[in-house]
Formats: sequence, structure tokens, C-alpha cells
Amino acid sequence: MPTGRSRRVPPAPRGRPARPDRLDPVAHSRPEADRLPGWVAEEIRTTARPGASDRARRAFEQALAAIDRGDVAAGIEKAQEAKALAPRSGAVREVLGIALYRAERFRQALRELQAYRRMTGRVDQNHLIADSFRALGSPEKAVDAAMEALRAQIPDEARVESAVVGASALADLGRFTQALAVLRSIPTDEQLARPFHLRLWYVAGDVLDRAGRPQEAAAEFRKITRHDPGAFDAADRLARLEEAPGGGR
Repeated sequence: MPTGRSRRVPPAPRGRPARPDRLDPVAHSRPEADRLPGWVAEEIRTTARPGASDRARRAFEQALAAIDRGDVAAGIEKAQEAKALAPRSGAVREVLGIALYRAERFRQALRELQAYRRMTGRVDQNHLIADSFRALGSPEKAVDAAMEALRAQIPDEARVESAVVGASALADLGRFTQALAVLRSIPTDEQLARPFHLRLWYVAGDVLDRAGRPQEAAAEFRKITRHDPGAFDAADRLARLEEAPGGGR
């Protein structure tokens, strides 16, 4: 279903996370409202209150459509309606949690996403759980949730997001070496970078910069600008590092 980020970076081009160390619901996990997967429809049908399955499915589809068009408030309203009709549906709780996360209602998002994890046993939204903990000032809990996801079999994008938020939380705690180890546990190819790898490199550059390693930080930002000169504020950060005494040239 939908997915998330942290808080230390400026806007990115449309379609990318606004802040490289802040999460954004990952598209691979979101069913489209006009072609709801059969397993989702069946789950809602079997968990809905008696006689409410059609209304629950319709509210769920309307929630997805609202989130897709960027109307998070309407998405939350419709997902809450679906939850009232099918409170034991993991899919419903997941989408409600994602909508609340997008609205930066982190405490409520945590409650729904943790319910989704309990109901389904899945950790593919742990990066949102982790980032919500980070937003609420609990980086230790954020690290735990991110590491749980990284130990599991999850899609590549969710794995990168977990590494990003886990490393960012470790950096918040001043544990820069561990943060870099987490980021570097994700294999990347400088010649064939996927869009979410740019975020991984950005956070590596940010961690290195915070750790007082400007030349290595500049190398990470340089990798990004080679692929996309307009990504995030990587070009600005690279320029500042290169201009600083003993900087990244």
C-alpha cells in the first residue's frame, strides 16, 4: 500500500521524497483504487462487520484514491471509515497509518502501523514506524524498528528506506560509524543507480559531513550530481564542501 522520511533536507523534484532522510510511502506496496488486488478485497470482505463488506471496500478504495491525488485529509477520513467497518483488516490499518504518517500525525500513525504489523506479521512498513519514532524523539526505538526490517525479506525500496531511517537515527545518537555500516550494507552500482539509491548516497554524505569527514562526504554528493544534478540540495552541499578549507576537492 502507500509508504515515508526524516528531517534534514530541502525539496526534491516532483515524484521524489522531499527530504532524502525523510521517508515517503513507497509505490510498490500501494494497490491502485481502480484495480484492487483480489487478496485485499477478500481480506476486507472476511474481516468486515456483518453486512458491511461492500461499504468497507468502497471506503478503502476512496481512501486510496484520495491519497493518490494528494488529499491526505480525505484519505484519513475514508480510511477511518473503512477501519470502523473492518477493524481487523491489516490492509485498512496499513493505509490509515500511511495517511496519518503523511499528515505528520506520527503518534497516531505509529498506533495504526504497529497494529498492521501485529495483524499481518509483516515488517515492510517498519521504516515508517522507525521514522515516526524518530520524529517523536525516540531514535533508539527507530533504530530497533529499522534493524528488524533489515533482517527480514522485504522489497528493495523498503530495504533502502529502512537503511536510510535507521542510519539517520544512529547519526542522531552520534553513532556515525554504525550509521555508515548500515548504509553500506545496501549494494549499489555507481553506473546504474536507481532513484532510491540517490537518497542512500545523500544520507551517507550527510552522515560523513556530520562526522567531520568532508572529503568523503563530498564524494557521496558527487555521485549524486553525476546522475542527477538537480537531486535534492546535493549540488549546493557539494559546492560548500569543496569551497571549505581542506574541503572535498
